[in-house]
Amino acid sequence: MSPIKQKALINVDLGEGYGNLKCGPDDELLPLIDIANIACGFHAGDPLIMSSTVRACKARNILIGAHPGLPDLQGFGRRYMQLSPEELTAITIYQVGALKGFLDAEGVKLNHVKPHGVLYGMMCRDLEVAKAVMRGIPKGVPVFGLAGTKMEEAAKEEGVEFWAEMYGDVKYSPDGMLVIDRIKKPWKGEDVEKHVTQQLEMGSVTATDGSTVHLPVKDYPLSLCCHSDSPGCVEIIKTARAVCDKFNQDHGYS
Repeated sequence: MSPIKQKALINVDLGEGYGNLKCGPDDELLPLIDIANIACGFHAGDPLIMSSTVRACKARNILIGAHPGLPDLQGFGRRYMQLSPEELTAITIYQVGALKGFLDAEGVKLNHVKPHGVLYGMMCRDLEVAKAVMRGIPKGVPVFGLAGTKMEEAAKEEGVEFWAEMYGDVKYSPDGMLVIDRIKKPWKGEDVEKHVTQQLEMGSVTATDGSTVHLPVKDYPLSLCCHSDSPGCVEIIKTARAVCDKFNQDHGYS
């Protein structure tokens, strides 16, 4: 297996508080990231948080995407729900449109859409779910997803540009799918470094059973995702940032 063939960027989910409740240390993470996925109100986020997060990202020239999830505030969008294709398309249009209103107010472009949590996992496994969500993404806007899954297949069928993701603080199952935890678990710094380095330098990952899984990211634009609600997320993302910067420098990606 060989190194990936494109620059490694870092994306992080932001704006995942609600009302007076704060989820992650967004202000500390902003200097460390390239791309933000902003919660749109269904799994987390509210109008004031969305507005302030957009302004904070704009001030640092961070690319901004919509982070729509299932309508599940209590479960943080990490509980399975069964929705019709029409509902899935509609909730995507609704959430992306909400964030786009704040982006338009600040004169900022919508960079992408990245589904959240269990919705993301459902899209990886179920082509009809993935296609329904893709139909809710504005024309010309890319989707972030897991390569080699139904997400990639649906994007191709629906004419949506696809950007591949790797993960800095999520484990992979032997079939190459993500292990989505309801509540994030802590990571040791050395484990994050090893996990990210293997993905970038080898194009593979060690799964939960110890097997090595190839990551078929092809030549898609690529970013590494980390989460603002992971315990110790600042140190996780600092470690991921250092690994990505070294990889980009060593391979001549400016």
